[in-house]
Amino acid sequence: MAVKSPLSSASLLQIHRHSVPRSLRSRSLLSPRSLKLGISSDAPRPLAVRACAASSSSDGAASNGSVEMADGAAALSISSSSASSAIDFLTLCHRLKATKRKGWINHGIKGPESIADHMYRMALMALIAGDLPGVNRERSIKIAIVHNIAEAIVGDITPSDGVPKAEKSRREQKALNEMCEILGGGLRADEIKELWAEYENNASIEARLVKDFDKVEMILQALEYEMEHGKVLDEFFLSTAGKFQTDVGKSWAAEVILRRNKRLGKQANSSSTDDCQGN
Repeated sequence: MAVKSPLSSASLLQIHRHSVPRSLRSRSLLSPRSLKLGISSDAPRPLAVRACAASSSSDGAASNGSVEMADGAAALSISSSSASSAIDFLTLCHRLKATKRKGWINHGIKGPESIADHMYRMALMALIAGDLPGVNRERSIKIAIVHNIAEAIVGDITPSDGVPKAEKSRREQKALNEMCEILGGGLRADEIKELWAEYENNASIEARLVKDFDKVEMILQALEYEMEHGKVLDEFFLSTAGKFQTDVGKSWAAEVILRRNKRLGKQANSSSTDDCQGN
């Protein structure tokens, strides 16, 4: 009895094309190899299929499929754990967006900026600052992003709270460690701790630059609130006077103060004119 030769991959492909509606036919829909495996070439290959493909590639490779499946399962487990830790960490960081800066609240500013608002504009400052000798721009941006991150747990502690500097630092360090545990530890958590400590200890030129940006951002925000709310917020300008450490910080602070003085001068002149007219 004659034995029928098996259909070639090309024949299987031709049968498949005639078995589906013309509107769904596509030359790229299935490859000959995909037909043998019963899957589409356009779809991701599941672990079980990859295992079959590996075991059929050579007589001595039967164990490859099992190894690949085990590796894939482990990768999925690690990925799931990593994703869970990341989302937990980011959910906690939401508090930075929701917590308003206490200094503005204490001065009666309605709808003031959040901690995250403050950090974001500082990061922009680090981004747009001109090239500076010895300064790593990327590191400055990272420091700006994380320098107040512990406030997601401890909140915005201001001088008016009467908390000693050492105690404030202790609370923030403890909170930072908790946040990094939630993140799951590892290289990224270690980097966050390192960047925070560098800023806290004023330990590098990048840290000193970002500390200046912290003050510049605050007095710029104070000027903006003075203009928006008709207030005089001298406290913020007095508390930062003479404390800038870098040429960029001094230059930008001087520009903010110049604009404020011009505005106050115009207000004073306007007030004097009104008094004269009233008399």
